[in-house]
Amino acid sequence: MNYWLVKSEPYKYSWDDLEKDGWTFWDGVRNYAARNNMKAMEVGDYCFYYHSNEGKEIVGISEIIKEHYPDPTIEGDRWVAVDMKPLVKFKNPVTLAQIKSDPNLSGMEMIRLNRLSVSKVTEEEFNYIKKLGL
Repeated sequence: MNYWLVKSEPYKYSWDDLEKDGWTFWDGVRNYAARNNMKAMEVGDYCFYYHSNEGKEIVGISEIIKEHYPDPTIEGDRWVAVDMKPLVKFKNPVTLAQIKSDPNLSGMEMIRLNRLSVSKVTEEEFNYIKKLGL
């Protein structure tokens, strides 16, 4: 199993939208490193759902339910989408400030490559953040 973090601006598509819809396709990624991360996603992988710009916090965990396929919002097959569903909403969202100030999380890819919209998360980071959020 792999672990990931996906970023969404809540005014465009929030965690509440994902819960209401029950699943969504994750599209619109236009960065090669983020795209490659999406290509590495497998059914059953877990993703932290991060609200960017507003909130700047991890608000829940989603699960990949369909591996990558061509992004349906554009022509061609250069960019991909994956399908995901919500698993659990955090009782205590984990803020960017918490992540940056915690020595256990200082090596996170989301900190080192902060403009990346889809980033890898280690199993240790995942379990640590999950405990903080639930």
